[in-house]
Amino acid sequence: MSPRRNSLHVIVRTFKAAVTAQCRGQGFSQFGWQSRFHDHIIRDEDDLNRIRQYIVNNPDQWQSDEHYVEATGY
Repeated sequence: MSPRRNSLHVIVRTFKAAVTAQCRGQGFSQFGWQSRFHDHIIRDEDDLNRIRQYIVNNPDQWQSDEHYVEATGY
């Protein structure tokens, strides 16, 4: 069964495909979406505020992230 036209799944998939094509067309040949990542639909104000707080605080956590060493070599 294929996804229905104009369903949220199809809209997100189309958006991601367009962004990927645009980035690669502008010379970002290594562009790709983060693996092991899932899209999340914001369902209410509490959910939105939790995500906003994560975005604000996340850069402070980068040096303790397991991928920091891989990306920087430190």
